[in-house]
Formats: sequence, structure tokens, C-alpha cells
Amino acid sequence: MTDDLIFLIEETEEQMQNTVSFLEKEFIKLRAGKASPQLFENISIDYYGVMTPLSQTANINTPDARTIVIQPWDKSVLGSIEKAILTANLGFTPINNGEIIRINIPPLTEERRKELVKKTKVEAENTKISIRNVRRSSNEKAKKLEKKGVPEDEVKVLEKNIQEITDSFIEKIDKIFAEKEKEILTI
Repeated sequence: MTDDLIFLIEETEEQMQNTVSFLEKEFIKLRAGKASPQLFENISIDYYGVMTPLSQTANINTPDARTIVIQPWDKSVLGSIEKAILTANLGFTPINNGEIIRINIPPLTEERRKELVKKTKVEAENTKISIRNVRRSSNEKAKKLEKKGVPEDEVKVLEKNIQEITDSFIEKIDKIFAEKEKEILTI
């Protein structure tokens, strides 16, 4: 195999891995009834006129499976943090005691669990579509290489390799989804 073909395989694999990594990060944000600091990953607060990620303004801890404690380094931003959490509509209410913000994670209802499973399934399907788009793009690049003079049999082997990589990543997505579904449905 030529360097162009090897590079195309590596590029395809890297793009697919990045897509799966994104899915894993999205799944971490979906709460399954357990307290997790990642729930606040996308929350920014108004920190002296600058929108700043919450994690850069406070220490976020989980003392137990159902509680999150947010301790800002500057107590004057407690109100901004509380407002940002409420605005994010995560489904729980922060308790501000003047020193820290405590959040009690309520157990998920059966209906909410089913909603979360549907949401994770949609995310998984969208990720599979992204993987297939990477495959299509890589196959188009392989066809262009054939037009540039790469032998047809090498391009066929390349396309077969791309399909095998695609299949392995689709399988990985199914496994990640199954694990998250089990986590969500476990009471």
C-alpha cells in the first residue's frame, strides 16, 4: 500500500474515533440519577462581565451519589452560579446557603428514564450517521486516488479496510449505547 492509502486509513480512523469520543462526552452529561460534576460542563456564569465556565470559578464536588456541592472561590458570584444553574434547566434546584451551593439530585422517575433512553438512542444514531459520512468521504477520496493512478485492486482493498473500520466503530457505538441504557434503567 502506498503512503496515500495508509494516510487515508489513519485519517478515517482518527475522524471516527473523534466522533465516538464526542458521543462518550455527551453521554457523560446525561445524568442517570447519579451526581456528576460533568453535568455542569456546559454552564457558564457572568464573572465580572465575562462569560466564564463554572468549573473555572468554583470547585465542584460530589460528596455522595445524590449530592453536588459547588464552592466558588469568590463568594460574590454565588447568585450568578445559582441563576446559571436554574437557567440551564437541568431539572434540579440549587440551595444557596451563602457559602456554597448544594444540589440534591432527585431519583429519576420511570418516565424520565424512558425519555433519557430515547435521547441516548437518538444521539447514538446521529453518531452512526456521522461515522457513515466519514466512510463516504473516505471512499470518495479513494476514488480520487484511483483517478490519480493508484491501481484499482489497491483501492478495492482500501475500501474494504474502510468498511471494516466503519463496522468496528458502529459496533463500539452500539456497545456504548447499551451500557448507557443499562445505567439509566438501573434504579
